[in-house]
Amino acid sequence: MTADTETAGLRYLNGFGNEFATEALPGALPDRGNSPQKAPYGLYAEQINGTAFTVARSANRRSWLYRIRPAAGHGTFVPSQAGQRWLSSFRQAPTPPNRMRWDPFALPDAGAKVDFIDGMTTIGGNAGCGIHVYTANASMDKRFFYDADGELLIVPQQGRLVLATELGTLAVEPQEIAVIPRGIHFQVRLPDGAARGFVCENFGAPLQLPTLGVIGSNGLAHPRDFLTPVAAFEDVEGDYEILAKFDGGFWSAPTDHSPLDVVAWHGTHAPYKYDLRKFNVTGFISYDHPDPCINLVLHSPSAAPGVDTLDFIAFAPRVLAMENTFRPPWFHRNVAGEFMANVHGQYDAKAGGFEPGSMSIHNTMTAHGPDTSTFEKASAADTSQPDYIRDTMAIMFETPVIIHATQQALESPHRQREYPRVWQGLKKHFNPNQR
Repeated sequence: MTADTETAGLRYLNGFGNEFATEALPGALPDRGNSPQKAPYGLYAEQINGTAFTVARSANRRSWLYRIRPAAGHGTFVPSQAGQRWLSSFRQAPTPPNRMRWDPFALPDAGAKVDFIDGMTTIGGNAGCGIHVYTANASMDKRFFYDADGELLIVPQQGRLVLATELGTLAVEPQEIAVIPRGIHFQVRLPDGAARGFVCENFGAPLQLPTLGVIGSNGLAHPRDFLTPVAAFEDVEGDYEILAKFDGGFWSAPTDHSPLDVVAWHGTHAPYKYDLRKFNVTGFISYDHPDPCINLVLHSPSAAPGVDTLDFIAFAPRVLAMENTFRPPWFHRNVAGEFMANVHGQYDAKAGGFEPGSMSIHNTMTAHGPDTSTFEKASAADTSQPDYIRDTMAIMFETPVIIHATQQALESPHRQREYPRVWQGLKKHFNPNQR
């Protein structure tokens, strides 16, 4: 089966964090209880928990799966050489406070066969998250993967992804995102033959929608636009590999059947996708550029009120209509570590050097803001007319602490080592005799 054939007619369940119930065969879900003495169709009942048993019901993430064989039916895990550039140790070298930017990472050579796992390169991270870029040209074949360390937020930039998971299949294209919860088995297939994108590995609490507060009920990302797959299953046998990321390392175990054999499931611990183009940008700005949190899509709260382990922010098409003000982001220094990436089009706060596929790190208390060209243009702009920012999409992973850059990122040939110079042309305009 090709990936395009696989995605034809895909159906989804609407809503964020819902109590879903779905079955690929009628009556596969037990009509009473979760673990009957004998499950329908001779299936095995199995529970997966993404949160502690005792968390509040509203925050509980768990699902009951009804599968052909239990997930426990695999061999012994042994260390694996997979994912050599996918790292969990981020302090290999001192992280400079410099502003850093990278050109798009090159896709693998046509003669090489690189899948999603082996094509992952870690850019940086901290105790709360790992930040990676993937470049791949081959579908995962006999290999299935799960991440025990964190939840995966996947942001395609070039090429579609088919995410075949044990709870169903997601088809994801650039300007969409997908989230694979901790522990869920999946396989990545590439219908376009080559793909590049960004991944944030969330080590904290599962991502959730932000509370809207004074925004009211209709802003930002709408719950109904999040899509979860319906149940689907593979009943195939053969020589397969279960690849696990566990405690920062990769481990491999043999299995004689596909782990994507869940015939029915119900619960809240499930993968989902979202189209960033549906994000409802909040405006009505009279003056001053708003903080980026106004563009918050998903976040992972910490134990400290108002402080997130991770913020995921989208800079979608929008209208800049405030008058007599500087419209781009102002010059700033933040407590947060900021990773930005351009997914599509031109990012309005950078005049050049930030093409789709590019990424940057502006770290804790490192001064940054519009480059010289952007500043000069914005300072002379006619603010009586609105500025329509169209055909664009940039994203940001924001953390409350330093993002430690990996050595492979610091030494990458794609790094723009002259990037700090974009601010060197800022002129002195100060005149004490003229207001």
